[in-house]
Amino acid sequence: MKFSKMAITAIAAAGLATAAHAQGVSVGATVYGPEGNSVGTIENVAEGVVTVNTGKHRAPLPANAFGEGEQGPTITVTKAQLDQMLDEQLAAANAQRDAALVATAAVITADNQQLGVVKSVEGDNVIVTGADTDLNLLREHFAVNQSGQLIVLFTQAQIQQALAAQTAAAQGGQGAAEGSR
Repeated sequence: MKFSKMAITAIAAAGLATAAHAQGVSVGATVYGPEGNSVGTIENVAEGVVTVNTGKHRAPLPANAFGEGEQGPTITVTKAQLDQMLDEQLAAANAQRDAALVATAAVITADNQQLGVVKSVEGDNVIVTGADTDLNLLREHFAVNQSGQLIVLFTQAQIQQALAAQTAAAQGGQGAAEGSR
């Protein structure tokens, strides 16, 4: 969420915008850089955002960042430059997340519901104490939102669904173990 908005802002600020919106900006089209080399393939076009898969990243770019070249849609940076920009933004977002991911930090869900408090962080394993139970999550499941709050990248409904599935699996496993006695 936040990463996509950061990428769009940074790329627009880097001067990618061209005078005219390219006609060939469509899913499956190859995007070319200023030297005519392939930058990536368009995976999605929605709401003014074009997602380009560089092979390393899925880069959300503003639709007005594309021009039309002889080979197809173009942008004014190379694949290496685009990947570097995204690497830097991802590193900054991860550093911000890691600084906020500490014991006693409050955690909200992706749909802005209170989830609980970080109980412990050991490597990439994070335990969040919720209202009903402790949740075992991974570091990659967290981010920091625009307000600076630590969020888990799941909605409350997704978390409840996963907990229900886990409970059902545990109960099914118990029933199977008891039936074999």
